[in-house]
Amino acid sequence: MNFDVDLILGQLPAILSGLRVTVAIWVASTLGGLILGFLVATLRQFGPLWLGLILRFFVEILRGTPFLVQIFLLYFGGPAIGLRLDPIPAGLIGLTIYGAAYFSEIFRAGFRAIPPGHVEAAECVGLTRAQIIRRILLPEMTMLVLPQCVNMTILLVKETAVLSIITVPEMTMVIGAIGSQQYAFVEAMFLLALFYWLLVEVCGWLGRFSERRLSKFRFS
Repeated sequence: MNFDVDLILGQLPAILSGLRVTVAIWVASTLGGLILGFLVATLRQFGPLWLGLILRFFVEILRGTPFLVQIFLLYFGGPAIGLRLDPIPAGLIGLTIYGAAYFSEIFRAGFRAIPPGHVEAAECVGLTRAQIIRRILLPEMTMLVLPQCVNMTILLVKETAVLSIITVPEMTMVIGAIGSQQYAFVEAMFLLALFYWLLVEVCGWLGRFSERRLSKFRFS
């Protein structure tokens, strides 16, 4: 394969713009998914039964359907019910909700993995439910679920490629367009794969670094 370096250098501003959009949506949707997923898991674990059943229903729908279908319905089907979103907000909302469904199951499993004696001891010293979650469950659960959360974060960065279907100007759309215009599909796809691989490696390194820092919360 003859890799055309001039093609890359000539389109570098557009490529970097697509990379910035990808990273921005990835980071924002991951943080939003973590927060929303933790909230859903907490409500399912400690909230009323009826609320837990409703949340479980929506989580199962989101986990049981492809993200491609979800984002297509949100962006193209939303106007039918009065929901009109620009591509970037639609992509951000869709990816956040999609990630939250999986993060909620990860956090719920983390809650259940904590020994009941830890919670009982906290109740004995008079801690409230909110204090138990903040001081006992959250630190211990973070250590337990960190590897799964890192894996989910990696999946989310790759799912950003799907957003090209609703014309979000992220890496896949920008680099794919360059490949089509310049008739350099191999170079374009190789470059796209390289960028995603680098993002995944950075995410994996941050996950390993966080795991080492949080190892003090490990319990036997």
